[in-house]
Amino acid sequence: MTGVARIRCDQLAPVLGDLVGNSELVVTAVERALEDDVDVLVLPELVTSGYVFRGAAEAAAVAITAADPLFDRVAALLAGTDSVVVLGFCEAEDDGTGALSNSVALVDASGVRAVYRKTHLWDRETLVFAPGDDLPPVVETVHGRIGLLVCYDMEFPEMPRALASAGADLIAVPTNWPVGAHPERDRVAEVIAAQAAARANGVFIACCDRAGTERGQDWNEASVIVDQFGWVAAETVGHGGPESVTADVFPGLARDKSTSPHNDWLADRRPELYAREVPRA
Repeated sequence: MTGVARIRCDQLAPVLGDLVGNSELVVTAVERALEDDVDVLVLPELVTSGYVFRGAAEAAAVAITAADPLFDRVAALLAGTDSVVVLGFCEAEDDGTGALSNSVALVDASGVRAVYRKTHLWDRETLVFAPGDDLPPVVETVHGRIGLLVCYDMEFPEMPRALASAGADLIAVPTNWPVGAHPERDRVAEVIAAQAAARANGVFIACCDRAGTERGQDWNEASVIVDQFGWVAAETVGHGGPESVTADVFPGLARDKSTSPHNDWLADRRPELYAREVPRA
C-alpha cells in the first residue's frame, strides 16, 4: 500500500427518484475528485436514488444492480488510476425475489470490487428494504484495507469492531443522517459515535452525509473524516448545502494498535470474559 491517502467525502444532494440526474451527480463527483488527486472518494447513502420513499414500489422503480452501466462509467473514469469510489445505491437483488437492499459498492478501475447490504435498517427503511444477512467486507486496495458500513450500522459497536478485527485501516460509511436536536456546544451524536468507534478500534473512519431536502426531511450535513485516535481530521461546516471535505491521512498507521508500551486496542480484549452472563447483585 502507499503511504499517504487523500480521502474525500462529497456531500451531494441527490433528487428523489431521479436515477439519471443522480448518476450524473456521481460521475461529476468522480471527475472532480480525480482532478484533485483524491485516492478514496466516499459518496452518500442511496446517492443514486434518494431516500424518503413512500414504499417499496417507489424504490423499485429506481433500483439497480451491481451490473448497472453507472458502475462501468465510474470504473472507466478510474482507469489508469489507483483511486477508489464508495457509493450508496438502491439495489434490486438479482435472486428473483424482488427484494430491495440499501447497499454500498466499492468501485475501482477493475469494476465493482465489493457490495455490502445494510444490516441495520433505520425507521421506515424497514418498510422498503430487506436487511442484509452478511457481515461487511474488508477490501484490499493500494490505499489500505477498506471496510464498508452504511449509516445506522455505525450505531452498533460490534460492526466497526468486526471490521477492525478483520484488518480494516479505513471504514467508509455512506450516510443519510436526519436532523435531530442536539446541544449547540456539541457535534451531532452520529459524529460523536464515529469518533468513539475510531478511537475504540484504532481505525480511520470517513462518513459521508448528504445535503438537500426530501419530502420535508432535512439532514445533518455533517460529513466527517476521523483519524485512528478518534480526532476529527476534516468536517463540513453544516447546513451549507452540497459540500466536500478532504483529508490526507496515513491509513497504514491503523495497523499499530498500541496505546501505550504495555497496551493494545485489540490484543487487550478478553472475549472469553465478555461471553459470560453479567451477574446481578
